[in-house]
Amino acid sequence: MDTKKQELKNGTRLFAGRIVRLYSALPLNPVEVSVIGRQMLRSGTSVAANHREASRARSPEEFVAKIGICCQEADETQMWLELLKEDCRIGLDEIENLWREADELISIFVTMSKNTKRTIK
Repeated sequence: MDTKKQELKNGTRLFAGRIVRLYSALPLNPVEVSVIGRQMLRSGTSVAANHREASRARSPEEFVAKIGICCQEADETQMWLELLKEDCRIGLDEIENLWREADELISIFVTMSKNTKRTIK
């Protein structure tokens, strides 16, 4: 595996780990924080899992589909982070950091998808 691919694999794994640690740091009450936190945990860890699946794609089309899911999950994670910060008033700095990291991952995934689509045509 080349260096860039390995770095992205490690990066998505580290992102998932930071999502897990943020979830663990959230208060259990009010209940909406707990519910939104679980949703963030699911979508945030799914980014890494789907990236691993994409790396094992059997065709360029399957790769594009899996990378698209990575994009969707990262975007969904951003939404849960926004709700925690703005609506639940969770003031952890890590929320903003993870939001920016998810934004960077989305940009990378979109570029990967576009480049692969170009090679398919």
